[in-house]
Amino acid sequence: MTVRRGLHIFAGVLLLVGFVILGLSVDERPPPVDVALADAFRGQHTEPAGQVAGLVTNVLGPVLPFVLGAVLVVLAWRRRDLTVLCVKLAVVLLLCRMTSLVAKPVFYRERPREFPDLSYPSGHVVAVACTGFVAVLLCAWTRPHLARLAIAIAAAATVAGALCRIVLGVHWLTDTAGSVLAVGGVGLISAAGLGLLPLPKDPA
Repeated sequence: MTVRRGLHIFAGVLLLVGFVILGLSVDERPPPVDVALADAFRGQHTEPAGQVAGLVTNVLGPVLPFVLGAVLVVLAWRRRDLTVLCVKLAVVLLLCRMTSLVAKPVFYRERPREFPDLSYPSGHVVAVACTGFVAVLLCAWTRPHLARLAIAIAAAATVAGALCRIVLGVHWLTDTAGSVLAVGGVGLISAAGLGLLPLPKDPA
């Protein structure tokens, strides 16, 4: 294991520790920032802003990992030289996506308003963040000159997805922050473990 790979794994572990600490600290009582935002957007899910947010989260949500997974399958089929890379990326995508499914029953946090399923972390934000994370890796390995653009798009999409979930009143701010910590932690550890990090070269 190279020093740089070890640093990526260490950073991932720190993010996961942060995810757990955050989840435990907000499990029973939401912090003031959560309450303030929930109060500010209370009832907006029935207003035009909430309707727009709902439409956005239909796109920026659980469908994204499936779309990227399909892209990886097609890419692996058309470019046999990229098959191993695509398989590794698919594994990272799956592991990152599973963070919300595994963690929600552990923390058992209620939503800001009555809504099915548990709250921490946000499955929608996890879906957007893990898709963005793997898309950045894909660009970094196949189109390095697009990596920075991919990072910007992934970050913007994650923030937009998180904001929409808060506007809809179905997640606390800390739910969305925890999602990013979880995906970042699992993503760094799994990508480094599979040899996807460090990157082959810095993006131009």
